[in-house]
Parts: sequence; structure tokens; C-alpha cells
Amino acid sequence: MVKSTVHGVSLDSQTRCAHYSTLRDVIAIQMKCCGIYYACKECHDAMADHAIEVWPRSEWDSQAVLCGICGTEMSIRQYLDCENECPACCAPFNPGCRNHYHYYFEWNPVAT
Repeated sequence: MVKSTVHGVSLDSQTRCAHYSTLRDVIAIQMKCCGIYYACKECHDAMADHAIEVWPRSEWDSQAVLCGICGTEMSIRQYLDCENECPACCAPFNPGCRNHYHYYFEWNPVAT
């Protein structure tokens, strides 16, 4: 069960939202700009009154990603290195999220 509060549009108990609702859409990201967990960028855009800020690479050790299945918080680096599976409960994460990393993280695939 999720322990941290997650915000989102039509959010379910495992952090799926109106925008991303497959079985694997079970992570939430704490936004750098406001420190609030959101299910996705679109939820942040719909609910917050400010633009998203990306997490700089120098802060990737910050606890900022939440598994919606078990509630484990992980660092950005742990999340990016987890191969689309929660390191605590082995829940599968959506590999397609990789296409959106640049919205949340200072992302240069060549440098990772």
C-alpha cells in the first residue's frame, strides 16, 4: 500500500491515473519543483500552477520515485538502474516510461 501521498487525475490505489493506467503504470515521481508526488507529468500539468523542473543529475541520489505497489521510495538513480522492476517487491514498471525521462530528469541517454 502506498504510504506517501500521490496526486493525480482519477488516481487508483497503485498510482495509476487517467493518463497512464496499464498494469505496469505503478510509479509516481516527486517533482523537483514542488516536492509533491504526482502520477505523471500530465497530472502535474493539470493540478499544479507552475511548470515542472527537472531533477539535475547532481541530485539523482534524492529519494524521488515511489513504487505504487509496495510503497517503496527509491532514489532517481535506483529507479533508472532498476531495469523496470521494483527493487523491493519486483513489481514490473512500464518500460515505455523511458520515453518520458527528459520531462523529469536531466536526461542524456549517451551520458548515463
